[in-house]
Amino acid sequence: MSELTAVITGAASERGIGAATARRYASEGWAVVILDLDGERSAKVAADIGNQYAVPAFGYTADVTSEESVLEAQRAVAAEVAAGNLPPVGALANIAGITSPVPFLETTLDIWNTVMAVNATGTYLVTKAFLPDMIERGWGRIVNMSSVSAQRGGGVFGKVPYSSAKAAILGFTKALAREIADTGVTVNAVTPGAVDTDIRVGSTDEQEAKLAKDIPVGRTATTDEVAAVITFLSSRDASYLTGTTVDINGGSHIH
Repeated sequence: MSELTAVITGAASERGIGAATARRYASEGWAVVILDLDGERSAKVAADIGNQYAVPAFGYTADVTSEESVLEAQRAVAAEVAAGNLPPVGALANIAGITSPVPFLETTLDIWNTVMAVNATGTYLVTKAFLPDMIERGWGRIVNMSSVSAQRGGGVFGKVPYSSAKAAILGFTKALAREIADTGVTVNAVTPGAVDTDIRVGSTDEQEAKLAKDIPVGRTATTDEVAAVITFLSSRDASYLTGTTVDINGGSHIH
């Protein structure tokens, strides 16, 4: 049986970073738990991954903007751990998120609140739910999904609310990493640039040309490339990395 479980939020989309990360964890021998708003899809993706890599895998419904929904999912995971169906949770990848392509003056308060809730508040709620058991065990890895938009401001697909929420995640990562540095739990963030996901489905030729022009390596990232960094930050080899931000942007933002 796998030694530890990785919990991944926002992993029900086959072409998303979350699903790629779940597969990567499983390929490295982790048990996986997928949390997503689409619980039925979460369970299916988890079952497929479990069958493919012969690891325990479960999928649950979780609305990351709802404390009760997140706690219900955490309790379900804890029950499987207690029953011996899953090993203890050793990693959490906070990947669930949404974008905000609307210009600032067209941004309603509802859009602002929703983008903040899914990206920033969701990261807070899920981390708060799963962190205590990691601290109790004296070991854990938390990886938070930010974005190059947090560093550069805006972008083709994510404007002011998205950039603001992703910037909040960077502050959250640094502050929490410092606060719990002596517990054995590390907290890091990744800041991908353009990635080949469903977010870009329906994009215009003009938008795609703008993206390509801005990336020195001449292409967007694959989801597997981002997943590889997330799982490295979750490994024992990353034991001296905490409070860091790892850029995955093909050189589109060098600072």
